[in-house]
Amino acid sequence: LFVTAMVLGTGLSTNGVHQAKADDMMVYELRTYTAAPGKMPELQKRFRDHTMQLFEKHGMKNIGYWVPTDKPETLIYIVAHKSREAADKSWAAFQADPEWKAVYKESQKNGSLLKKLPERVYMNPTDFSPLK
Repeated sequence: LFVTAMVLGTGLSTNGVHQAKADDMMVYELRTYTAAPGKMPELQKRFRDHTMQLFEKHGMKNIGYWVPTDKPETLIYIVAHKSREAADKSWAAFQADPEWKAVYKESQKNGSLLKKLPERVYMNPTDFSPLK
C-alpha cells in the first residue's frame, strides 16, 4: 500500500494513480493484532464488549473486523477517521479515557492478550473506491 501526494487538485498522484480529492476523503486505518497463545477469545470479548464502543465515543467509525481463515490468532480491523489529524486526536483521547484504562488493566490480569505490538496502516481511498 502507498499514499501519494495530489498533483494540483487533478485527482492524479505523481505516479498517475487516481485518488479521491484530499478534502473529500476519509482516512482508513487497517490494524492487525496477533493474539498471545490462547488469548483470542479474550481479545475478541474486549473488542465486542468495550473497545468498539469507545472507538465510536472518540470519533472513530468501526468499518469491519475479521479473523483470517488461515491465521485464527489474528484479528484484523478497519476504522475510519475524518482526517489523519482527527485520527491522532481520537487515539490520544481513547488512550487517556479512564474507562479504557480500566478495561485494559482488567484484561491484562492474566497476562497480555497480544503476542506483539499491533501493526497499522493508514489508507486513502482511490477516486473509484466505494468507500470514500
